[in-house]
Amino acid sequence: MAEILKGAPVAAAITEDLTARAEALKARGVEPCLAILRVGERADDLAYERGAMKRCEKIGIRVEQIVLEESCTQEELEIAIHRINGDWTVHGCLMFRPLPKHLDEQAVSETLLPCKDVDSMTAASLRTVFAGRGEGFAPCTAQSVIELLDYYGIELAGKRAAVIGRSLVIGKPVSLMLQTRNATVSMCHTRTVDLPAVCRQAEILVVAAGRAGVVDGSFTNPDQIVIDVGINEAPGGGICGDVQFQAVEPRVRAITPVPGGVGSVTTAVLCKHVIEAAEKAARQ
Repeated sequence: MAEILKGAPVAAAITEDLTARAEALKARGVEPCLAILRVGERADDLAYERGAMKRCEKIGIRVEQIVLEESCTQEELEIAIHRINGDWTVHGCLMFRPLPKHLDEQAVSETLLPCKDVDSMTAASLRTVFAGRGEGFAPCTAQSVIELLDYYGIELAGKRAAVIGRSLVIGKPVSLMLQTRNATVSMCHTRTVDLPAVCRQAEILVVAAGRAGVVDGSFTNPDQIVIDVGINEAPGGGICGDVQFQAVEPRVRAITPVPGGVGSVTTAVLCKHVIEAAEKAARQ
């Protein structure tokens, strides 16, 4: 039986640390604040917003909600971003994406100040991940993978890792973050030739393909640690990952569940970025 790497204890440990740091900031007259900017009423955005607000409340982060109609104009959205930029009591901004198709997401993202970009919307944040320097932050989900591996004491230096997925939100940044920790990384995707054979060589397998059940037992080896980042609608209702859990779990050393794995850590990492942004602002 594989060890089940649950996200809840990871999030709890991060939350405990951040609560103390939030109290220390408030003692210095700085109240950490996250602005949540949402366009429309997408169900997945609303669910994540509720989770983020609950985590912020637990830690002691003030939340400002800015909600625009789905039919809002580019100008209205950029005015909202400029207002966040100009309010120095706001330390971080979470803007839900994708935006409605009539809005220019790239232009909006680049309007936000990098120092307030707590979920890697801007090019400056990506430079932070790619070059190891800059004002921005890594994508929350990608960093959640690293936080989870660290919490469970999984050594990365010298390990062979495979990442399935090449998005700028998860696949590419998590590949670079693993390399920064001295893992040797194979960056794969659904068109990689003989993908199962490549993945079987890995001691750490991160799956972010965005396709339900794409990974089965043929991708695994007995000493492998499998991190499933996928969130998909399950055929019978509910959600499932990119990994066929029932087929893979008996064949590997450790695995994250879906739900209850990486996704459980993401709001805690978001809050960590807000606290770090507030700490940087307090030092200036």
